[in-house]
Amino acid sequence: MEHIDEEIARVLMEMGIDKSNLDWTTRVILILAILLVSYIVTKLFRHALIPAVRKLTAKTKAKWDDYLFNDDMLHSFSRMIPPIIFYLLLPFAFDGYPYVLTILLKACLIYLVVTTLMLVNAFLKSLYEISNEHETLRYRPLKGIYQMVSILAFCVGLILIISILIDQNAATILAGLGASAAVLMLIFKDSILGLVAGVQLSANDMLRPGDWVTMAKYGADGFVKEVSLTTVKVQNFDKTITTIPPYALVSDSFQNWRGMWETGGRRIKRSLNIDMTTIRFCTGDEMEAFAEKGWIGMPEGGAEPVVNLEVFRRYALEYLHKHPRIHQDMMIMVRQMQPTPEGLPLEFYCFTQTTEWLAYEGIQNEVFNHFIAVLPRFGLRVYQHPSGNDLAGFMEVIRS
Repeated sequence: MEHIDEEIARVLMEMGIDKSNLDWTTRVILILAILLVSYIVTKLFRHALIPAVRKLTAKTKAKWDDYLFNDDMLHSFSRMIPPIIFYLLLPFAFDGYPYVLTILLKACLIYLVVTTLMLVNAFLKSLYEISNEHETLRYRPLKGIYQMVSILAFCVGLILIISILIDQNAATILAGLGASAAVLMLIFKDSILGLVAGVQLSANDMLRPGDWVTMAKYGADGFVKEVSLTTVKVQNFDKTITTIPPYALVSDSFQNWRGMWETGGRRIKRSLNIDMTTIRFCTGDEMEAFAEKGWIGMPEGGAEPVVNLEVFRRYALEYLHKHPRIHQDMMIMVRQMQPTPEGLPLEFYCFTQTTEWLAYEGIQNEVFNHFIAVLPRFGLRVYQHPSGNDLAGFMEVIRS
């Protein structure tokens, strides 16, 4: 192998090739031979070894090997074959041409570094897909960590390429970059903060893809679609996308509604403003009617009658306790709030048995429609501001 160019030259001379053309003809033949070897080996790998690996992974029950040895990984590996062959065989084609050989070998090494980076990137992508198959890892914000590792690999590859071009040790270049640490920190500030925030979010299980989050500062109110190194994408309920820097989720407060889904109950917390002019003691007939229905007990002699608002409060509480779609294992409460110029708020506090939005709204509407419709039976009225019809009626009374 060391004198292969001499052997080719001897064969060419026997074939009658002129000595003046002998050297470059030998080089061309060697280059063509190297290209042919590279082409054949690459084709054999892609058309023989890759199908064999596919069949082998298809026979196994595990899914991780399907992701680890996918087309992207195997083709990225096949791209490394040509630069390796060129690097090993080019010295035979350019023996006696050290300057040209040095340039070509550097090009091969740079090409090899680039293809290695492509392989590393494909490997990280496969790891991310494998992690998504595991229930415990699927909802962890791991994409940002994989992106950070990919950036670090790119930086290492860039340093290696620079060291190849200037014929300097990579450690020497790293030492020189130490003096530029402040500039690098400024350039990669968002990436570094995103990585730290991603680790904190993952370690503390603060956020997962699919969570419903609310962050008023950024106008976010919807489901988390993606958690990457530099952004968290939230699809709002109006189908718009809000992007939030990951470190903002650590430094600022946000509301995660995941606990609601996990407990299986969605809260109803709404008030009816009662017109305070309609609040009064119940009459004797009303007391008897309410006592028959079990809402109150008949007062003993000398005891004051019950206020109609209190009767309604007890009725509403019993209604919620008997409602088939109200969660009975969670808090149910009906209470008076601080009186306001708009009436006396009576707050209803309970949880539905479903967390699904449409069903929840249906239950809430059903409950409050019933309460509003039944209020007049207790001599109560919902407070509302005078409308145009009210004013028109008032003017008619004045005219008459």
